[in-house]
Amino acid sequence: MNGEAPGARLPLDGVRVVEFSHMVMGPSCGLILADLGADVIKIEPTGAGDKTRALPGSGAGFFPMFNRNKRSVSVDLRSEQGVEFVRRLVGTADVVTENFRSGGLDALGLGYDDLRPDNPGLIYCSLKGFLSGPYEQRAALDEVVQMMGGLAYMTGPPDRPLRAGASVNDVMGGMFAAMGVLAALHERRETGRGKLVRSSLFENNVFLVGQHMAQYAVTGAAAAPMPARLSAWAVYDVFDTGDGEKVFVGVVSDTQWRAFCSAFDLPELAGDAGLATNAQRVAARDRVIPRLRETFGAMARDEVIRLCGSARLPFAPIQRPEDLFDDPHLAEPGALTEVTLSDGRTVRLPSLPLELDGERLPLRRDLPDPGEHTADLARELGYSDDEIAAAGADGAFGRSAASAG
Repeated sequence: MNGEAPGARLPLDGVRVVEFSHMVMGPSCGLILADLGADVIKIEPTGAGDKTRALPGSGAGFFPMFNRNKRSVSVDLRSEQGVEFVRRLVGTADVVTENFRSGGLDALGLGYDDLRPDNPGLIYCSLKGFLSGPYEQRAALDEVVQMMGGLAYMTGPPDRPLRAGASVNDVMGGMFAAMGVLAALHERRETGRGKLVRSSLFENNVFLVGQHMAQYAVTGAAAAPMPARLSAWAVYDVFDTGDGEKVFVGVVSDTQWRAFCSAFDLPELAGDAGLATNAQRVAARDRVIPRLRETFGAMARDEVIRLCGSARLPFAPIQRPEDLFDDPHLAEPGALTEVTLSDGRTVRLPSLPLELDGERLPLRRDLPDPGEHTADLARELGYSDDEIAAAGADGAFGRSAASAG
């Protein structure tokens, strides 16, 4: 949609990534690398491109969230000419990422073993449902691994497993994949050799619930689902306020307890020797929490927030995703990145949660149209305008390339 914006040099300037991906896991890996400065080239089918572009409902945000700062190439991988183009492109690349079904790219001659001989320094990153083991060939989704990996059990109330409210394994699987790619790039500086990197949904999910596995190993007691857990702190809950709102308040140390009691004018609790330590307060939750609910229920949410802030206590208003567009902290320059949707509207979406020397990472390229950069990349690879037009007319490069020659 837009060209590349000028800017300061970024950490991954000069690194080229060829991305075969759809949905969330693969594109999130590419987004991280792209935001850090890599030239990420997204391979899309001819025609309408990545089917993720047209997902309805809860999938409608996938493409705009995870595909900025990328170039799009539209290629028919069922054609010899399309595969040859991609092989030439990969010959110029440092990294290939893919999250399609197991064996899909191998069947096209685009697997790691196919591409490595012509590019020994290539880092090939596969993002799958499972790593090596009995489940390796199973199909997986974020919800599948949350159910089988204990996260849904921990999120919902007893006997009601509930998936987390975001694609946590897809996104974190992409994050771990990006970490693996960066580690392999660092190692390649010494060895000159590439590497096969694999990231997965299931093992990522197991990593997320590892703290609960460790809790069982340490205590011998199974971790209860989060809604039924015995909290480590007495005050660590969501409270109703007098104006019909809700706020989370946490008091996680004895110092915070004293500050809390002072801020909310609760001298009878502050002076109670039976509540002096966190362990005592946890044991007395049945007595403490009703008193606090009474206190908060007589106050407006903004007053609760003001007092918690002045006492430097952990607190949070309960917000919905759509509320975040107007969050004052996210109004800070760079916290949200403006991209253009397919219908021409602009929207601000979350930037990578990083600062480098106090600066957020910039938008260099808006969301690409399907195949927007096919002709440009073909020229970089030495194709003539006539060859580009012919490949576009034949459908190997997508029809848009025919008019770009």
